[in-house]
Amino acid sequence: MPQLSSFSARRPAFALISALALGALMPSITSAQQPPAGAATLPAATPAPAAVSSSPSVAKNGRVFEMRTYYCHPGRLEALNKRFRDHTNRLFAKHGIELVGYWMPIDKPDILTYVLAYPSREAAVKSWTGFRGDAEWNTARTASEADGPIVQKVESVYMSPTDYSPIK
Repeated sequence: MPQLSSFSARRPAFALISALALGALMPSITSAQQPPAGAATLPAATPAPAAVSSSPSVAKNGRVFEMRTYYCHPGRLEALNKRFRDHTNRLFAKHGIELVGYWMPIDKPDILTYVLAYPSREAAVKSWTGFRGDAEWNTARTASEADGPIVQKVESVYMSPTDYSPIK
């Protein structure tokens, strides 16, 4: 029996590392709350609505959830919390974005993770388009960043609930 070369034996690991390096397995990184100045359309990084997973375990007629993680500039998390508390939450609701919950990791500073819900992926795109174009949001964002930028990076993952999830 011929002996496998060490490269052939490591090929699956190499493929996984290559996919990670190319970003194929990473969550989408968007800047939904920080679009380019004067942008009239969605940033190119915003994913287009996609089909729900074909898994039979996806809940029928379930909502679409979005988990967002904000990585703040050092020391700027409280400015982000204030912006959500004073402006963002109300404006999300105004644009049809349902607030599910907000969390801060216990052992990692300057990070906020939250979950939103929408009736569909298309509704999510529509809500974010309206939110980004809202003059009140743009005024609040600009004012909150008077002392410097708040958010370094945003990760966004859209999710479908499973048929056994207590929240759908």
